[in-house]
Parts: sequence; C-alpha cells; structure tokens
Amino acid sequence: MTADANGDTKVVKKPRIEERLPRMKVEKYRSFQNWYQIPFDDKWPKRTWPEKRVTKAPRWCTVDLRDGNQALINPMNHEKKLRLFLHLLKLGYKEIEVGFPAASQTDFDFIRYIIDEGLIPDDVWIQVLTQCREPLILRTIEGVKGAKNVVIHVYNSTSELQRRVVFKKGRQDIKQLALESVGLVRKLVDERMAGMKVRLEYSPESFTGTELDFALDVSNAVIDVWKPTPSQQLILNLPGTVEMCTPNVYADQIEWMCAHINHRDCVCISVHPHNDRGTGIAAAELALMAGADRVEGCLFGNGERTGNVCLVTLALNMFTQGIDPEVSYVELEETITVAEHCTELKVPERYPWAGSLVYTAFSGSHQDAIKKGLEANKKENVWEVPYLPIDPQDIGRHYEAIIRVNSQSGKGGIAYILEQEYGIALPKDCQAEFAQVVQKISDKTSKEIAAVQIFDAFKQTYIDPQEPVALIDYDLSTSSAQSEDDVALKARVRAAGKEHEIVGKGNGPVSAFVAGLNEFVFRPKGVEVHLSDYHSAARSHCKNAEGSEAVASVRCQAIASATQTPQGKARFGVGLHRNTNTAVLKALISAVNCLSAAGDAKLFA
Repeated sequence: MTADANGDTKVVKKPRIEERLPRMKVEKYRSFQNWYQIPFDDKWPKRTWPEKRVTKAPRWCTVDLRDGNQALINPMNHEKKLRLFLHLLKLGYKEIEVGFPAASQTDFDFIRYIIDEGLIPDDVWIQVLTQCREPLILRTIEGVKGAKNVVIHVYNSTSELQRRVVFKKGRQDIKQLALESVGLVRKLVDERMAGMKVRLEYSPESFTGTELDFALDVSNAVIDVWKPTPSQQLILNLPGTVEMCTPNVYADQIEWMCAHINHRDCVCISVHPHNDRGTGIAAAELALMAGADRVEGCLFGNGERTGNVCLVTLALNMFTQGIDPEVSYVELEETITVAEHCTELKVPERYPWAGSLVYTAFSGSHQDAIKKGLEANKKENVWEVPYLPIDPQDIGRHYEAIIRVNSQSGKGGIAYILEQEYGIALPKDCQAEFAQVVQKISDKTSKEIAAVQIFDAFKQTYIDPQEPVALIDYDLSTSSAQSEDDVALKARVRAAGKEHEIVGKGNGPVSAFVAGLNEFVFRPKGVEVHLSDYHSAARSHCKNAEGSEAVASVRCQAIASATQTPQGKARFGVGLHRNTNTAVLKALISAVNCLSAAGDAKLFA
C-alpha cells in the first residue's frame, strides 16, 4: 500500500522478474573474415592507412534524389525533388545524382526539366544511374541529352553471394555483362553526346562481398574498355552496398584496390558506404585514409535499410578538425527543414550535429563545465569548450538550448539559464542554495524544467515574498565626517504584521539596515541577523531583462543574542531594482524572509 499527495491509498503491484530470454542462434552466422581474405603481396606489403590522416575534403556526390529516394515510403514528387535539388546546389555540392531515368518516368521528366530550364550551374555535374542493359542505357542517354556535364553511372552486382544465389552465373558472365555495357556507353557517348562533357562511373555493386581478385579483374577490364586519362578520369565506385565487417576491413579493401588497380592516375576511387552495422561514417573516413578520392552519400543518412553514409556528419566531422569541407552547413536548420519535408523522415533528436538535443546538457557536471568553458572561450579565437566540439553558432544554432534542466542537473545549469535568459548572475553558494529549490520541483514532476519555470521559482523564493518582513520606504544620509559609520538609514518596515520605524548606522546602506533591524525588530525578541556575504552587479543585457536593473544578493545568519550561537543555516536573499541601494535593501529583506521560511531560525517566536 502507498499513499499519494492527497493521502489516498492505492495498491501497488510488486514488480516481477521475468524469465530470461532464450540464447540467440549464433551458429547460423559466420565471421566475414573466415572466408574473405585480403592477402599482403609485393604491391601491398603492409597496410599504411592507419598512419594517414584526412587533411582535405574529398569530392562529394549526393545521391539523395535517387538512392535516397528509392528507400522512401513515399518517393518524392517533382516539387520535392526540385526543392531538394536546389538546396543541394545552395549547400555547394558539385556532383549530384539526379535519378534513374530509364526506371522511372518521374525521374526522366525531372531530369529533362532541370536541363531544359537551365537549372544546372556550369560547374555542377549531374549523375544518372543505369543497370547493364541496352534498353536502359539507351533511355538514359536520351534523358541527359543537352546537359553540359554528365556522369553516367553503370553498375552490376559482382558479389559471390549474388552470383551464386541471384544470378546463378559465373565470374566470366558477370564480367562480360559489365564490359558490353561500358562498351555500349562508350559508343553512344561518341555518337550522340558531342559537345557534352561525359564521365563514366562504374560500380562493382556489393563490392564488400566480392572477392578482391575478381573485383580487380572486372574493374581493370572496364578501364581498358573506357580508356580514361589523367584529365578524363573514370570513377571507380567501390560500394559497401551491405556493411559486412568492421570499418578497418573496408579500409584494407580500398587500400588494396588502390595499390593494385591499373592506371591509378586515370581513376578516381569512390566509396559508397552503407550503415548496416552502424559504422558507415567510420568506414568512409578510414576509406579516405586508405586512398579514396570521392564519397557518395545522402543528407542525414537516408537510404535503403539503415541508410547510406551521412554527408552532413562527414562534412561537419571535418569542419571540427579545421578541414574545409567545401560545402556549407552554416544554416543547418534550413537543411533539416528541407530534408524532413522532402523525405518525410524526421532527423532524430540525438542525430550527430543536427539533432535537437545534441547541443543540450542536462547533467549537472556537464552544465558546469560548459558554462565555464563558454566564459573562458570569449577571449579565444580557437573553439575549446568542454562537451561542445563545435560552436553551435557556426551552423546556425544558438546557445539558448545548450543547457536544459531536469532532475539530473546541477547548480551550473540553473545559474547559466538565469544569467543567459534573465541576466541574473548569482554567487556560487547562492547558486547551490537555489538549485535545491529547483531540484525539488524536478523530482516532483520528473520532467524537464523550462527556463520560465526556473525564473518563476526564483521569484517565488527570493523576490515575491513580503512576509514576515517587508520594506515600506527608507531614507539614506551620509555623514561628512570620515568615520566607520558614515551612512545613516531611516526606514519603515512591516514585520509580522506590525509597522516599525527603524534607524541604523553603518559603513554602507546594508550594514546600516542590518543595525536598524537588529535594534528595533529582532534583538527585542532575543535574536539578531548577521551579514556574512554581499554581492551587487548590474543585470546583464538579454531578451528577458526588464530594463537596466541592479542585482544584489546577501547571505544572512540568525544568531541568538544571549549566546551568540547560530540558529539554523545561513540563507541568501536577492533583490532586483533600478536603484542599487534599493536592490541591496530588498536583498536583505529577502534573506530575512528566507530565514523565516526555513523555520530553523526563530526570528518571530
């Protein structure tokens, strides 16, 4: 039985430990490297990619409009394709796969539209996909006529599994299909595409499941048919169509191919990683270390199954290492909006660089480190802030959402929100005291606490209470004599429902006010209030600050007059006012009321 906040009782069912699930059938599977070998030889005596670094951006090719589009529940219509295409141009992509014109009338019409309407900049290459079949190749050539720069992407699957299970053909048949298709493209380009710049891209699809010697054999044969030159390179795309192994193995495959391929200077090695094992980004980055020149992928990793490699993540990974990605995500929110509209897929909250929560800290220790890091970084040209590997402002984000508060947060995060949203900077000990107030709210609701809720709690704790003590009015005067008590204060206060006129002297307004309160209000009741801490500063400018105000905070301790022993804990008070002296006096009243509210200081017994 338990009781809720209203005192009502209810029966709570005791949790039951469920029976453990059965063992997984691991014997159905075999290690990729049990059958797939990458031998060292005279051309590749050892792997060298682990010693390399990525120092420049590769050639990027976005395949959102075809490879990404085919994986959507609702493929893009013309309007969405056009919006995404124009946005990709805005981002700076120079190679864009625009469709499979022979497989889709929508693709064919879209390609004709962007060509006929002159929407392709002179420095941009459109890429079109086709399988190794003559009718499809003919239709593809028809679809791109009139374009200035075209990549014709021909592919056929070469993997051991697909040869055996899907096509039931041997190596020679698969190789011959590729050669006949590339030969046909070569012939049609020469006959029908005069005045156009045309590149060939060939993919031994499912490369990661293809024996390296066979992938090399087919690729070299294609090179012999196409006859590329250093200035007119063939794009050899080596796709991780299905991610079958750890990224280091993919890097070995790429480095092996780079070492063995004929006419390497005439070939652009491209990679097209998928994310089946969740390591597509690592596979792409290690492939670049291994010698790849070009990367194909999609915005936010769209694509079949778990998706293609994410071009946004790759670019921003480079950006955070001081490498110019040669595309721009300075308005990342717009890219998210466009992608979500066109694909009807949401970018997850924790998605690298782009998710709505990736620049947000709930943990108290993280919040404190971020707050201090942001303060320190104001004086630096190089970005170095704990837990924030990128400056959110560099990609169009803002600092408002960096720190958010829930039951896991601490004083640093709460203090950051008060300062950034409301211009109120509190001393550390006051931060810790107020954090306990917010913690109780968060524990009770088990939800995130919004900035406005934090400020409301701040006001309810320190600003709004006018009981048991309230300041009615006051007057200050300064003595011309240079004495320790050169400030005199006269004030009217209401204490426990009674109005008092008090007089006090001190070296400043706050000490004079304390002296007056003690003499006329507290000492007659056998108690005194001692001031132990005092801070005053201007309220910093921010969107929620109400004009130019002073922020004052004081900490007071109740003391038994007879024994001079403390009563309870010291408490802070905070005052806000345009007049600095008024803010300080309000802070003292606030501290007294907090002492009284705590109940352990008998100010009005």
